[in-house]
Amino acid sequence: MVSTSFTPVASLVGGAMIGLAAVLLMWATGRIAGVSGIAARLFPPYEDREFAGRLAFVAGLVAAPVLVLLVTGSLPAQTIAAGPAVLIVAGLLTGFGSVWGSGCTSGHGVCGLSRLSVRSLVATMTFMAAGMATVFVMRHWS
Repeated sequence: MVSTSFTPVASLVGGAMIGLAAVLLMWATGRIAGVSGIAARLFPPYEDREFAGRLAFVAGLVAAPVLVLLVTGSLPAQTIAAGPAVLIVAGLLTGFGSVWGSGCTSGHGVCGLSRLSVRSLVATMTFMAAGMATVFVMRHWS
């Protein structure tokens, strides 16, 4: 059995920061903070006047753990109990799901639900159900 600790304060702060970032991006650019779409448009043929903003957004995602390390002197302990093959398959399935679902958890789950999008509600329910099923199978059948 895998033990997972719940940290309500850190979860609340993290969720508020994600929400604030999504609101600020919408306010500043009129764009939805769908990370998969932002990242995908860093590659050709999408180089346009918004390229620098997309690059800064993704750089901020990568720089955030570095900032935490600099401020606190350590990073939260993370354990990945999967081998390289499982991680590669998981990454490919996640990418495929983002393309097939026309967005990811940030685009549908954070921004789409806040705009009361029915399409985002269906997408969010689908990836939440798939995530729960995956955790159940990995914890009880493997």
